[in-house]
Amino acid sequence: MVSRVRIWLNRTYAENVFFMDQLRRNPSDRAVEIHATHGDPDSPVLAAADTAGLEPEGLSPAAYVEYALAQCARLGIDVFVPRLHQAAIVAHRAEFEAVGTALLAPPAEAVAVFQDKVIAYEAVQALGVPVPPWWRVRSADELLAAVDALEAQGHRACFKPASGAGGVGFRVITRAPFSMAQLGGFPSPHVPLDLVLDAVRRAEEPVDWLVMPRLEQPEVSVDCLTGPDNRIRLAIGRTKNGRRRGFTLHEQWLEPARRIAEGFGLHHLSNIQFRMLGDRPVLMDVNTRPAGGLHQLALCGVNVPWAAVRLALGDDPGEITPPFLGQDYTVVAGPRPLRPVTLPHQRTDGSELAAPPSPAVPSPRAPLPAVPSQSSSRFPA
Repeated sequence: MVSRVRIWLNRTYAENVFFMDQLRRNPSDRAVEIHATHGDPDSPVLAAADTAGLEPEGLSPAAYVEYALAQCARLGIDVFVPRLHQAAIVAHRAEFEAVGTALLAPPAEAVAVFQDKVIAYEAVQALGVPVPPWWRVRSADELLAAVDALEAQGHRACFKPASGAGGVGFRVITRAPFSMAQLGGFPSPHVPLDLVLDAVRRAEEPVDWLVMPRLEQPEVSVDCLTGPDNRIRLAIGRTKNGRRRGFTLHEQWLEPARRIAEGFGLHHLSNIQFRMLGDRPVLMDVNTRPAGGLHQLALCGVNVPWAAVRLALGDDPGEITPPFLGQDYTVVAGPRPLRPVTLPHQRTDGSELAAPPSPAVPSPRAPLPAVPSQSSSRFPA
């Protein structure tokens, strides 16, 4: 009898409820049990998991590794998909293997390259992949010089943290003064240059930003599955142009993504993003983790999360070619259930008393025991 596969996702994105759904609907018809941990008890991934627990608060990366090793050993985790503290965790791969856990993440050397966007751009450029011009800035004077240089080349300037994930901290520079235009409609990523310069001058510590041109659409995110032999098993591009999404196998996107994934040994799942600078695609970002939109590749007839788990367990799925490319689509929000919580107690005067912290409990999906929370407090979201 084939045993079930026990998989742990830590502090992962809400969209990965679909990642979990695909693991359960795997084409091997293998029994899967999913454990999830998070700092937010209202994360939908906790409700979607078979067992769930709140993560301890305030652990250093080294302490978090000890916590993770203990979890894997106690729960018999077969495959761990780390997002929080990924760099620290993969540096201890041998210790996780010793307790029987495979890490679905690249080697430490590959993760280190892409933690800092400047180091990443320099390394990728040396590999022959086009990147946009960039300036690393730490002061208001450096910021102004970078913006002046970009505008002299006919570009709109933007900035983002030199390290970070997703679009957190991304802003587009404008010379227009702050006015009622910024207070109408929805919030915008555009920020007046004079306000940014003033904020940087008043900051207690230097900033660490990457200043570069505002790249144009289409945006293409290439999801890659790479083996420990540094050979690509799958590469499919997901396109985004406004609201419209789609898929591509065009080599102008896939060839540079393969070069990066294989050249840097981005084992298992990675996501490599490109946008347009003028009439050519350039690298925007490299994520050493599964993308939040990875599940959308199901529209191409492939179950990539399961293929990645197979690869992590040493069951090589071989080269995967999508049987077809799905039609164009868009993304809309929908409801997902949450774990039950205690409602705040009501005072007689009509105001509310805060409810006590909710302990880690099993998901309603199954009666399996949850890992007790190490702390009743939360990590920051």
